Amino acid sequence: MMAELLKHPHVMKKAQQEVRDVVGNKCKVDMDDISKMDYLKCVLKETLRLHPPGVLVPRKTSACAKLGGYDIPSDTTIMVNIWAIQRDPNWWEKPEEFIPERFEDSSIDFKGEHFHFIPFGFGRRKCHGISFGVASIEYLMANLLYWFDWKLPAAEITDNLDMTELFGLSVTKKIPLHVIPTSPLSF
Repeated sequence: MMAELLKHPHVMKKAQQEVRDVVGNKCKVDMDDISKMDYLKCVLKETLRLHPPGVLVPRKTSACAKLGGYDIPSDTTIMVNIWAIQRDPNWWEKPEEFIPERFEDSSIDFKGEHFHFIPFGFGRRKCHGISFGVASIEYLMANLLYWFDWKLPAAEITDNLDMTELFGLSVTKKIPLHVIPTSPLSF
């Protein structure tokens, strides 16, 4: 999420402004504040759309099925490619671009009810830690955006930021992100 914010400074500025407006002059971000941060939630959803924590979800067929002209026998293990689904141009306009505004005024959620947005899986075997994970990330990012301004080291340019990912049990950036926090002058 931080890498995407650095690549898109206008999004970073908008998210920081929202967080700072909601929190005001309090000495800390409260969990109640998070519920008022609609744009931050859009940024998180868009980050999860482009960079799901897991890419392939295994499932077994419970009955014979026909899919795309193929006969799939019962008890076949299939792999659902979340990464491909969430970048499908049939579902998403400009699917390769980071556009958090696509989730403004949208009922699309990541709890597995919208099958074109399933970063935590779906059905009975979806991730049961969704609530904890999302609350943790929202709280962490709200604090990072509230307390600091962020920039890349002097030698790095946001356009050249490598977004290559390593796929394993969970997805991580291939090249770790190094950032420099600075204290905003207004605090």
